[in-house]
Amino acid sequence: MSFGTKEYRERIKKTKEKMALQGIEVLLITDPANIYYLSGYDSWSFYGLQVLIIISDEDEPIWIGHEQEISKVTATSWLYYENVISYSKEYVESSVKHPMNFVTDILNQIGQSQRTLGLEMDSYHFTFKCYQVLKKGLPSAVIKDASFLVNTIRMIKSNTEIEYMRYASIIGEKAMIQGINSIDVNVGSFDILDKVIQAQINGAKGFDGNYSFIAPALSLERKAHRRQSGSITSEYKQGDTIVLEVSGSYKRYYSSITRTINLGKPTETMQLISEIALEGLNTCIELIKPGINYQEIEKTWRKTINRNGFCNESNFRSSIGLNYLHRFGQNIPSINKQNNIIIEPNMTFHFTPCIWFGNERFETSESVLVTDTKCQPFIPLEKRLFIKEELLIN
Repeated sequence: MSFGTKEYRERIKKTKEKMALQGIEVLLITDPANIYYLSGYDSWSFYGLQVLIIISDEDEPIWIGHEQEISKVTATSWLYYENVISYSKEYVESSVKHPMNFVTDILNQIGQSQRTLGLEMDSYHFTFKCYQVLKKGLPSAVIKDASFLVNTIRMIKSNTEIEYMRYASIIGEKAMIQGINSIDVNVGSFDILDKVIQAQINGAKGFDGNYSFIAPALSLERKAHRRQSGSITSEYKQGDTIVLEVSGSYKRYYSSITRTINLGKPTETMQLISEIALEGLNTCIELIKPGINYQEIEKTWRKTINRNGFCNESNFRSSIGLNYLHRFGQNIPSINKQNNIIIEPNMTFHFTPCIWFGNERFETSESVLVTDTKCQPFIPLEKRLFIKEELLIN
């Protein structure tokens, strides 16, 4: 297991407390990151329905999934064997039997069919078909949306989680340095991505790396504004500006970093917007500490760029840490100027300030940890516009 049983039980306790506040008696978890967070179960098995059931007045969670996953559940999780229940392959990709039929049958059998159920309705892995079958199988149940219940608990990290993110940060920095050093005139995206992904998988300093659920993003600013272009482009040319975003991954925990690289001398506009974006980011990092309302951080960012004649309404941040496909963010309600969120110690964020003007775009990002007194970037790589007429980074 990635964590001790004591930590998993503490997470279950916090989940039940949130359930009580929302009037939920039975919570059905389908998000694989939330299942991993509460049980330790780790497998690339979310192509089929898998559910972790938390019952308010039962000590142990129940896992339900495909029968071929049983050995992986027992190998990676802290769950008791009798609480691991599997459905047969006749439920897989069938137009007659849906896995949610099996789940509702189990809930009926154990006397949970008339209670208040919380569902992760905004999860990629809870489909409309799941909802239809569940409603039909449990007609007397009261349904509530619990999309962000577990995700908001995950915002505050344990010391072990922070340690994993530090390991991921070392891998992410190594991958970014490989990428920056590889970008050059007459070099194609394929060659750059090859080196970046190798660095991600190889790991660093005695601990294993992993492939990232989010592919390294290379965006070229030349012909038109493009963001996170995943295509393998032709070779880069003198004067091109490349935005590179990579992440390190360790035990499914992520740390992400973005840097902008210019091939040759940048334009005056690029130099200007890079200075403004960096001023805004550094000002926000200095401001962040426990007790600060997130709206203050958002206002500080916008005030800085507005003072210099720019306006950018794009998303400035996301909570970061544990996740599976399709992102390294933690799928929580958007933290922006409309939301009233108070910063607490051990929260972690990915700040992504970006300014564009015409076809010119500068972006840099930082994954940060909120300590007891301040905000601390995970990755020490300097924040600046990288110009590829300079020496390679060590």
